[in-house]
Amino acid sequence: MFFQDSHKFPGKLIIVEGIDGSGKSTQVRLLHSFLESKGYPVFMTEWNSSEVIKKTTKEGKKKKSLTPTTFSLLHATDFADRLFYQILPPLKAGMIVLADRYVYTAFARDAVRGAHPAWVRKVYNFAARPDLAFYFKTPLATAIDRILSGRPKLKYYEAGLDLNLASNSEESFKIFQGMILKEYDRIVAEFGLTVVDATLEIEEQQQMVREVVMQQLQGFTTKRRNYAKRNKVFWRRFALPQDKRP
Repeated sequence: MFFQDSHKFPGKLIIVEGIDGSGKSTQVRLLHSFLESKGYPVFMTEWNSSEVIKKTTKEGKKKKSLTPTTFSLLHATDFADRLFYQILPPLKAGMIVLADRYVYTAFARDAVRGAHPAWVRKVYNFAARPDLAFYFKTPLATAIDRILSGRPKLKYYEAGLDLNLASNSEESFKIFQGMILKEYDRIVAEFGLTVVDATLEIEEQQQMVREVVMQQLQGFTTKRRNYAKRNKVFWRRFALPQDKRP
């Protein structure tokens, strides 16, 4: 079974998931500021942000040459690089890592694009299990309105146009996001993600998130004041590029 055992590192891994327009990114940024204000050493990372694979992915999207399998493997490569350089080192050093999207994004999107769910899970079987995983659940119509009101044009793969769901980008996007939403419902049931009602006011959602997180952090004593020396030695050992160090 996937994700049966917790990671053994002293840090904490907290992740947020949700369809586009769910408001998860706003919530994780607010949580980041809150934890820093409490003196915790925090590092944040985002989906599809590895410099190693970014150029290849961008070129493939530009040429519209990515098959569902290629797309899946590129994202897995991106994730592997990010896991090794941006997630595991701070976890081992005793930090709190906040991830805006995690493997569940691949489970949902890749399944919608035709990849077998069991295959995708095996591809990501090297991932560390999160200590806490939030899913910001929002009605499709609400999420769609948020996205379309803030973006002048939808991108080809973002809209799911590669799946031939509809010729119109907005209609394709709606269908694509609806399919992803159904996959997330299955994932929540399978992995026990903590569901947050993303239709609530931002402040209400954040209060709920903070309460759950602080319960998770009971007994977690690696505050910033105890961390500096350990941090310096650890990053020197792993020779992580300066721009990737917390």
